[in-house]
Amino acid sequence: MNGITFGQVLIVGCGGFIGSSLRFVVHHWVQKIWLPGVFPYGTLTVNMLGCLLIGLVIGLSDVRGLLDQQWRLFLAVGVLGGFTTYSSFAFENLSLLSSAQFLKLGINIIVQISLGLLLAWVGYQGARLV
Repeated sequence: MNGITFGQVLIVGCGGFIGSSLRFVVHHWVQKIWLPGVFPYGTLTVNMLGCLLIGLVIGLSDVRGLLDQQWRLFLAVGVLGGFTTYSSFAFENLSLLSSAQFLKLGINIIVQISLGLLLAWVGYQGARLV
């Protein structure tokens, strides 16, 4: 698999199962507490919590050296990747910002948000045609 081991895939997959399950529970719990249908509080909560947690996980790994590569894969890619991909988006943009790659930062933000919205709309419209 071009440098990726089966063990790494298994670690990420197990973390993804946990993260996706947590997203489902947290999202529905938050939506039930806050005015359901008024605003997507559940999605906002998991996205913002994921951003906070990926910063913590990467910081514990990079800055403190407390997490080895397997734990980083499990937590950052697996659990938080399953919990929300927005956390990866935020951290990648933080990396571009801290390395002063402002053009790439702006392009990444604009393209991912705009194209993401457009593709969600196209997919939704496409489903209506089927």
